[in-house]
Amino acid sequence: MADASVKKSPLGFWSSSSHRHSPVEDVQGIAAGSMLAALGVTMLAKAGLLIGGTAGLGFLIRYSTGLSFGLVFFVLNLPFYWVAYRRLGPAFTLKTFAAVALTSGLTEILPGAVVFDHIHPVAAALFGGLLLGTGMLALFRHRASLGGFGILALYLQDRFGWRAGFVQLGLDGLVLALSFFVASPYVILCSILAAVTLNLTLAINHRTDRYIVR
Repeated sequence: MADASVKKSPLGFWSSSSHRHSPVEDVQGIAAGSMLAALGVTMLAKAGLLIGGTAGLGFLIRYSTGLSFGLVFFVLNLPFYWVAYRRLGPAFTLKTFAAVALTSGLTEILPGAVVFDHIHPVAAALFGGLLLGTGMLALFRHRASLGGFGILALYLQDRFGWRAGFVQLGLDGLVLALSFFVASPYVILCSILAAVTLNLTLAINHRTDRYIVR
C-alpha cells in the first residue's frame, strides 16, 4: 500500500512526504539558498568585510590579490568534495557542488545587477550575515551546504575524535586572524559581528530534532 502521507503531483516529480523533499522542492530550496547567500556575500564585499570558513578565505584572497571572489570560492571548495562524498554520500556532494557553483556564479553577476552606492559596515554585517545564514539554513534543510570547513570538521571528528565544533571554531578563528594583514581593526570588528549574526541564525533555527525532512 502506498504511503498515505505522500502527496502525488500530476507531473509525477513533485511527490513529497512529511519526511522527504521532492526533487522540485530540492531544486527550489538550493536555488533560493544560493541566491540569499550570494546577496549576503555581495553586501559584505561592498563594505569590505570578511567572514569565517572558505567564504572568508575567499575574501582574503580577493582583497590581497584582486582575483574574482566567485572563482576563488569555487576553487577553494574543490578539495572538500571528496571528503563530502566519503562522509556524507553522493547526494549531499552533488547538491553541495550545485549550491557552491550557483553561489559562485551569482556573486559575479549581482554586483552589476544590484548596486549599493553606500552601505555602512555595521548594516552590512547584520543584514549580510543574516542573509548568508538564512541561505545556508535553506541549504541545510535540503541536505546541502556551501562546502568548506564544516565538511572537514565532520571528517576530522570521525577520523580522530576531534570535536567538530572546536575544529570549525579554530579554522574560522585562523581566517579572522589572517584578516589583520588586509583589514583595519574596525573592519575586523564588523566582520566578527557578521560571523556572530550568521552563526546565531544557524544555531537558533537549525534543529534536526524539529526539522527532520530529508
